[in-house]
Amino acid sequence: MLKYHCLNPIAEVGLERFTENYTTAENEADADAILVRSAGMHEMEFSSQLKAIARAGAGVNNIPLDKCAEQGIVVFNTPGANANGVKELVIAGMLLAARDIVGGIHWVEENEEDGDIAKKAEKQKKQFAGTELDGKKLGVIGLGAIGVRVANVATHLGMDVYGYDPYVSVDAAWKLSRNIHHAKTVDELYKECDYITIHVPAMESTKNMIDKDALSLMKENVVVLNFSRDVLVNSEAIVDALVAGKIRGYVTDFPIPELAGVKGAIVIPHLGASTEESEDNCAKMAVDEVMDFLENGNIQHSVNYPDCNMGVKSKGCSRITILHRNQPKMLGQFTGLLAEQDINIDIMSNKSRNEYAYTMIDTEAEVSDDLYQKLCGIDGVLRVRVIA
Repeated sequence: MLKYHCLNPIAEVGLERFTENYTTAENEADADAILVRSAGMHEMEFSSQLKAIARAGAGVNNIPLDKCAEQGIVVFNTPGANANGVKELVIAGMLLAARDIVGGIHWVEENEEDGDIAKKAEKQKKQFAGTELDGKKLGVIGLGAIGVRVANVATHLGMDVYGYDPYVSVDAAWKLSRNIHHAKTVDELYKECDYITIHVPAMESTKNMIDKDALSLMKENVVVLNFSRDVLVNSEAIVDALVAGKIRGYVTDFPIPELAGVKGAIVIPHLGASTEESEDNCAKMAVDEVMDFLENGNIQHSVNYPDCNMGVKSKGCSRITILHRNQPKMLGQFTGLLAEQDINIDIMSNKSRNEYAYTMIDTEAEVSDDLYQKLCGIDGVLRVRVIA
């Protein structure tokens, strides 16, 4: 019986996908897999029983990825599962910035006891007037699952959309509307667009990508939207630009003290993926990833190991899965040990990602404990698992 443990509440519609071969573990130390949303895991000690961690969401900054990789624990996330929810909030953010809807609502609340409010509203509404999105230029930085959706829907709103992503995947490219202009440099977006929205992961190369220099290249009265990660935008630079009137507005889903109450900043309390549908989709994807890995050894949407898939394991075969460092002569050592025991390889797949790699081997022969121990003893091997 395989066991899973949830560090956060996970949507029941996802947990219901676990078959009768799974049960919950009272303690994470007894779990084969952990499902998590926002709980911090950096200070946790992981047992040798733990094989997988699935984050029901996209961001994994709450999980120690390198530590997990060194212990042979595969970490999954659920890219795209919450993409529609975030997309809709990005569009809402553009509308809130284009027209002072929030200011108008606050005015009504402040005058709720005024019996003549309807008449006064006709005089006051000019101060909340804004602009339309139709005909404006939108720059989308990052054309992943969310960026593509934002770009496509913006074209239906009549916006002139520019997209920039030097690493756009083939799958994303197929989904991208032909009406999207391809920007060759990010500077082109800064100089041309009335709205700029960021949809890239938080890495060393992207932290503070919107800084003083980037803002200086942008048009006057531009609106910047950040629904990806707070660290992508330099908070000091964005506040200075708002106060100086260089930019018209900054819409973000990440509340930080520096932005609270700043005029022109629309700060939302991290609601991008907070929809019933997003939480359900993330839970279902996370459970499916865990089950496929535990039962078949397949890795899909891992953030610390390469994706590798050999399909459903055939009955009667043994599937050997090896998480190891990406170093020379590893495959030769694996196949050499199998040859010593006259074991024929039916199918083999090997994938690498930076310093780590994953090898899957199917054989009709039974894998002895002696062979298992010898595979584990190879320098650079982090974990061996035999799925009988």
